[in-house]
Amino acid sequence: MATFKSLMGKLWFRVLLGLVLGILFGYTVGQNAAVVGWLTENGIDGKALITEYVKPIGTVFINLIKMVVVPLIFFSLVAGITSMTNAEAFKRIGLKAVGAYLMTGAFAVCIGLAFGTIFHPGLGADLSVLKAHAETGISVKGQEFSMIKLFVDMVPVNVVKAMAEDNILQVVVFALFVGVTLVKLGKKTQGITDLFQQAAELVFKLIETIVRFSPYGVFALMSWAVGTQGMDILLALLRLVGVVLGALFTQYLLFGLMIVVFARMSPMPFYRKILEVQLLAFSTSSSKATLSTAMRVVNESMGVSKSSTSFVLPLGTSINMDGTAIYLGICALFFSQAYGITIDAHHYFVLILTATLGSIGAAGIPGGSLIMMGMVLTSVGLPLDGIALIAGVDRILDMLRTTVNITGDSVITLLVDKSEATFDQRAYHDMDL
Repeated sequence: MATFKSLMGKLWFRVLLGLVLGILFGYTVGQNAAVVGWLTENGIDGKALITEYVKPIGTVFINLIKMVVVPLIFFSLVAGITSMTNAEAFKRIGLKAVGAYLMTGAFAVCIGLAFGTIFHPGLGADLSVLKAHAETGISVKGQEFSMIKLFVDMVPVNVVKAMAEDNILQVVVFALFVGVTLVKLGKKTQGITDLFQQAAELVFKLIETIVRFSPYGVFALMSWAVGTQGMDILLALLRLVGVVLGALFTQYLLFGLMIVVFARMSPMPFYRKILEVQLLAFSTSSSKATLSTAMRVVNESMGVSKSSTSFVLPLGTSINMDGTAIYLGICALFFSQAYGITIDAHHYFVLILTATLGSIGAAGIPGGSLIMMGMVLTSVGLPLDGIALIAGVDRILDMLRTTVNITGDSVITLLVDKSEATFDQRAYHDMDL
């Protein structure tokens, strides 16, 4: 009893409990034939009950997080940059972070393409059968890939509009400009710099309050996902799901290997302490929604300095999505194999490039990868008709992709901080934190 009471005092355990109870509740009320039949006989629609009364709790939780996402990224980035009084240090850390994110993203695509080539997820796939399970009202237009357009669109024409529309990449660019300019101005604008530091502290406190509601939000979201999605589409796409799972798990293990090779430390403390972040990422399917929790865990539990946490981690959630990169690569091969369209070495190179950049452009919200998939498929001449067919299973895989995404961001943040000699190894190995 004492052990259970102490566990209940830990947020990660309450989130895990909410996750499990949500799955059980969603399956019982929305999928269990006996319970659903009993509810129907008494004039109650189980799925409607979950959708109309349970899901709104999760929606409110997500909305609370979304409310502070843009302020969090903007103020934390500016505060992180201004805390680096040494311009050379800022440049060095920025180059390390961006370089590491781009390399891991490209390598993640290669893992996805390797798994797709070896295991042939689209071989024998009957797209006509899957069409019966496709969600209605889904329209994904292909996007012609343009490096220049991606570069141009990074710079906001209207900063307020970029913030209102959650264009995170543009917000990041504006925050970088503001932070760098404040560093250059130095003591002349010390008051504004202090204001940004205080604003960041305010946002962190707001998030600390919001995160307390996460077990209830996780319960509601998982109840809705399991209660309404069911397992039919998962079974129909079992081969694709299996290949994606294998690739994501491989990437997950590689994160631990990166800690061993580049930080020369055991990855076990990282895997244990990142669990709370992963549970929240799995249930919300949003790297942005998980960012605040990740920043707290990486800084307080893992010993990463506050400056690296405030700068490298938010940057990662905007430009680094390893799980999404893997998924885009595998899905491209899935459709090429299902439609019987052969792709050559040139197409593989194009897929690596577009999937890497597509993962950067993908919104850190549930289902954002479906839009980028249109760009990736178009870049190698694959039809877009099949995208709507995997939308049903995309929700399940999105949970896993997001878990890998935020784990990768946290690993890179740790490695960059370790290379700067500002990392607290004692805190990292302290299993009580």
